[in-house]
Amino acid sequence: MSPAHYADLTGEQTVIRVGAATHVGRVRELNEDALVAEGLVFAVADGMGGHAAGEVASTIAALTLRDLSSRHPLRSDDVVDALRESNRRILKAATAPETDGMGTTVAGLTVVRTGGADHWCVFNIGDSRVYRFLGNRMSQITHDHSEVRELLDAGLITPDEAERHPMRNVITRSLGTDPAPVPDLWVFPPHQGERFVICSDGLSNEVSDRDIMVALRTHDDPQAAADALIEAALRSGGRDNVTVVVVAVESDQDDEEEGDTSPRHDLIST
Repeated sequence: MSPAHYADLTGEQTVIRVGAATHVGRVRELNEDALVAEGLVFAVADGMGGHAAGEVASTIAALTLRDLSSRHPLRSDDVVDALRESNRRILKAATAPETDGMGTTVAGLTVVRTGGADHWCVFNIGDSRVYRFLGNRMSQITHDHSEVRELLDAGLITPDEAERHPMRNVITRSLGTDPAPVPDLWVFPPHQGERFVICSDGLSNEVSDRDIMVALRTHDDPQAAADALIEAALRSGGRDNVTVVVVAVESDQDDEEEGDTSPRHDLIST
């Protein structure tokens, strides 16, 4: 059973279960992805740069965002500030020849207080993604910051052409740039039964949205779902590092009956 995090996100006691997995893939020698699944902060960072520089950048971003897990209530501005601080720290670390030009994407999910109530805050920079699954339907919340996405939005290529386009891996925003990139944010209320998939492009480039949705339908447990998605990416070629965090919002009625003693996060709406 996946670890449980307790919150009052929907006006009643709620269990948030989390599953997380990462794999170097079948081609790369180093895993330059990093993830956060701590408290109520969930994120994936996909590093880039020569040698181990991408790993350095993604780790900096993950550690900086993890610091948010000890703070509550958060505001959306706190998330933006953490991303700016990640960018500053990456630039500061990119002074040696082996780290020059390093950077990372980042996408994630956390809880912020707005209008006196707790809301989800989804954020992204780059082409790592956040999907939302609710009511047997799945949608991509985040918007890829990539050359191919811009071509698609302009109507210059078709979705089929995008999958084979030579610039499909060229991103237009990343942490580790001056000036700092502007993140996209979405803030919305939580719903019982919803699930989220946060992933690097090592998943989304190898596994179709439909197959991601099938994995969520097949595996109720978030850890089982995360493991299944990693395996699906590897079966499809595993040409990149692949990282997945699955977050599920559930009622805690059964857990209360079983005497669950997992730590509780005091997120009572005011």
